[in-house]
Amino acid sequence: MNAIEVRNLNKLYKANKVSSGFELKDVSFDLPYGCIMGLIGENGAGKSTTIKLILDIIEKDSGTIRIFGKESPEELVLAKDDIGVVIDEPVFHDSMTGAQINKIMRSTYTNWDEAKFFELLERFGVEKGKRFKTLSKGMKMKMSIAVALSHKAKLLIMDEPTSGLDPVIRNDIVDIFNEFTRDPQNSVLISSHIVSDLEKLCDYVAFISRGQLLLCEEKDRLLERYAVVYCSADELAAISEKAVKGKKESPYGVEAVVERSAIPEGMQANPVSMEELFVLFAKEGKLK
Repeated sequence: MNAIEVRNLNKLYKANKVSSGFELKDVSFDLPYGCIMGLIGENGAGKSTTIKLILDIIEKDSGTIRIFGKESPEELVLAKDDIGVVIDEPVFHDSMTGAQINKIMRSTYTNWDEAKFFELLERFGVEKGKRFKTLSKGMKMKMSIAVALSHKAKLLIMDEPTSGLDPVIRNDIVDIFNEFTRDPQNSVLISSHIVSDLEKLCDYVAFISRGQLLLCEEKDRLLERYAVVYCSADELAAISEKAVKGKKESPYGVEAVVERSAIPEGMQANPVSMEELFVLFAKEGKLK
């Protein structure tokens, strides 16, 4: 069984006077238990829309979403203790302290672990007596993560949790999520446009651009399957067009992401990063 199963998910926002509209089209993926999936895309790609649909914050137009094999709203309400949610903009009131947040969460979650919450605040260096509005963005995010990890959740769903944070704090958060998934029953779905963070963290990667899922695959398999070549336009023409997934041309030649199996003998294949994969895939708009 998968922690999350999404099939043919669609959502249309019609154009109006203030927006040109947006459409999420036929998004499908599975997040297996014990794994971390990175939902990668540029700003406005559809990452937040996908997460809001999974969390039932907005209503889908069509498609199915199952969490822990459950689909009905009644079943998902009962599963709330098993889902930890972290979003880019934490929702706690400015005047609240960590101690006050603890009291509210104690009444909200059946499995709330007060000792765990305060232990995490101490580990993260967040003072429980400080009002929320006085905390830095990084400390606010750590407060939200502490809440998500303190009610025995088996699934974390996070929307841009590292956006705007400095590299040291981002590395701390990456370590926290890796620690969480040491339990084979725990899973994480995390969206970000900071691809370098997700490359260190994820087992699976889902690339989304302009409302479409370009691909979803195991990270290691992707890095084995594709390579970067630096060559002339004539040399690139010798490679099957179907194997060329994205390219960037300049007066000095071509940089292209291609399938390793299609690279001619004698042409150097260079390791590809997740960022190179996403940028060139998204630029070409090629599906898997």
